[in-house]
Amino acid sequence: MERRVAERLRGTLGPLGLEPHAFKVGWYNAVLQPAFHLPYPDDTLAFVVLSTPSMFDKAFKPFVKKERLKIIRDPVDQCVSYHLSRVKEKFPDQRVDVMFDYEILPSRKPKFLAQTAAHVAGAAYYYQRKDVKHDSWGKKKIYGVCIHPKYGGWFAIRGLLLFPDIQVLSLEQPAPVDCVSTEEKRIELLEQFNFHWQDSRYRDIIEVKERYSEEQRAYFATPPAERFRLLGLTQ
Repeated sequence: MERRVAERLRGTLGPLGLEPHAFKVGWYNAVLQPAFHLPYPDDTLAFVVLSTPSMFDKAFKPFVKKERLKIIRDPVDQCVSYHLSRVKEKFPDQRVDVMFDYEILPSRKPKFLAQTAAHVAGAAYYYQRKDVKHDSWGKKKIYGVCIHPKYGGWFAIRGLLLFPDIQVLSLEQPAPVDCVSTEEKRIELLEQFNFHWQDSRYRDIIEVKERYSEEQRAYFATPPAERFRLLGLTQ
């Protein structure tokens, strides 16, 4: 069942530059405190969905052109929401729950921890301070960051697709590729991400096979309030 669902998802989302990775809810819940658990049985089938560099041209620009006359809250969020919500049409006999990376609970906690989901699904390695043996950061708060073996930091984690009616007992957990394997590189990655994230150098911590286009980089470098004008939209 998992294989058929995965193939259908790849066929639907792949042409849009979106990449689904399967995991069991139990893998995710096992590494988090109860306050962050997903409220599903451990064997529930889920997918974390990444946007790759090609999503901008394959999904986002066509969506903006088609939706030009509509009021759009955030163009990228709206685009991803539209395409992931349409996945339900591909599974008329299944319940499909969708969570987006920008959604928060009444407690102000995020609905899910995106980087943890990507790590347990084997999609991208979540590098954190605990992955470094010796550092000089003292009491500074150091945030972790996911690195994809193909795209480096040139990708985003957009959402979860959960199939509550599908329980997968025998799904094997894939290990994420540890592509930043030396202590020196991990320190460099975390320092660039935490202290110099605006220049995007952390995204190229490894040799990448594909990165954002100049147009896409310019879009994301533009303050959110000005992106509407950049796209020819009115807020």
